[in-house]
Amino acid sequence: MSDKIIIFDTTLRDGEQSPGASLNVTEKVEIARQLEKLNCDVIEAGFPVSSPAQFEAVKRISGEVGIIVAALSRAKEIDIKAAWDAVKNATKKRIHTFSSTSDYHIMGKFGHDRYGKTLEEKRKTVLQMSYDMVQYAKTFCDDVEFSAEDAGRTDLSYLSDVIEAAIEAGATTVNIPDTTGYTMPHEYGYKIAELKKRVKNIDKAIISVHCHNDLGLAVANSIAGVENGARQVECTINGIGERAGNASLEEIVMALNVRKDLFSYYSEINTKEIYNTSKMVSGFTGVIVQPNKAVVGENAFAHESGIHQDGMLKNRETYEIMTPDTVGVSKTKIVLGRHSGRHGLKSRLIELGYNLNEDELNKAYKTFTKLADKKKEVFDDDLRIMMGDEIFSEATYYHLRYMQVNSGTNSIPTATVCIKCNGDELADSATGDGPVDALFNAIDRALSTRYKIESYRVRSVTSGRQALGEVAVRIRTEEKSFTGRGVSTDIIEASGKAYLSAINQLKIHREELESMIDAHEVTEAV
Repeated sequence: MSDKIIIFDTTLRDGEQSPGASLNVTEKVEIARQLEKLNCDVIEAGFPVSSPAQFEAVKRISGEVGIIVAALSRAKEIDIKAAWDAVKNATKKRIHTFSSTSDYHIMGKFGHDRYGKTLEEKRKTVLQMSYDMVQYAKTFCDDVEFSAEDAGRTDLSYLSDVIEAAIEAGATTVNIPDTTGYTMPHEYGYKIAELKKRVKNIDKAIISVHCHNDLGLAVANSIAGVENGARQVECTINGIGERAGNASLEEIVMALNVRKDLFSYYSEINTKEIYNTSKMVSGFTGVIVQPNKAVVGENAFAHESGIHQDGMLKNRETYEIMTPDTVGVSKTKIVLGRHSGRHGLKSRLIELGYNLNEDELNKAYKTFTKLADKKKEVFDDDLRIMMGDEIFSEATYYHLRYMQVNSGTNSIPTATVCIKCNGDELADSATGDGPVDALFNAIDRALSTRYKIESYRVRSVTSGRQALGEVAVRIRTEEKSFTGRGVSTDIIEASGKAYLSAINQLKIHREELESMIDAHEVTEAV
């Protein structure tokens, strides 16, 4: 009999921690709906105690989907209570709590003498804390997952003790994360196999794996974990996540799907929704999928070599181990234009994974007609970018009402802007070293701000002379970096929208800090 592998998607929690990624509550809800359509088993919706926006996102998602919704918490009562309050109305809910277990983390996070003066004393404190907090979480929820943070670098004997204690306290899933992406596949597989041997009550819980990609081994390690007894895999769409990212959902799922001759495991993922989900996540987060990315990259099913093309024409299996339609890549591209109606637009958006209410459809159609007037032909990628840039973007502080830029080889670049802010209009002009610099300077003058531009990136997101251009701007403050995105057929306009978007992200961050549930309770997650 084949064993089912539970797919635990953490795109909305660990994935959102990817540098440059940013999702508002509405976008998270839309992605959650698509993850349900993808047929994920579990969605980790966020880290509720970390901010009011995180709490609201988890709460909203809990009311929108019928699959398991998990909320992350440290092994602290305030975190666990916040997690429960966020997921308690979900049809199926899970509290996911974690403690640091490696010596690196214990000495770093529990260095104070109140946790013990020696490493051994601190280890005992962490073990007892893990037991107590799993037990506390169990008073709220039957489905409790425990993670041993940095398990990849944790002493195996101590890790066994912690996992045994967590299961004894009531954990139904125990996660063994390679938090730093440090382990090799044979090491990681051995650690999972040894835990199955050493932990006497391991049969009372499901073993989960959560691997990071710092050495490019997240998927390989996840599969090694499965081969040695893990039956849940934690992963993200497109492999996004902190630093080098997480294990890629699509790669794990398709590896199990393609190599059925080798693996006696399966997932219940609806693989035909993989491509739409990948595109939606990329569009909303602004994190570009590299062209040579496995399964969902632009070149995944492209063949340029003459030998490859000849082989493909004779038999697709010559150079393809899976077909594009298996993962939902359509053979035909639907083209809409200025004469396309509201019904045609709605129908196509539903096929692409977007579910719109009447107000959202009206907004989408209005934006679509403006885009169609500029582009004449609107392709699927145009629609995806339109949805990510306009329709699900929530009201923020600043909005570019209009701009005027003059530039030439024998003139000084000059820009004039008008920015809407809470019903008011702020306007100003400035010069600069080029049209984009002039526009940024005009925005700074209008808002009385001045931010350091850490990076500026331009790319074409669709094809043709009238292609949509996307600009990503990252600004730096004393707190951290903030990335904004802007899309337009006019790259200068896209630049202004991206700069304002980054400033809006900064303002939202500062507003969240001011209204934090407990300003001292912010920390990094697993």
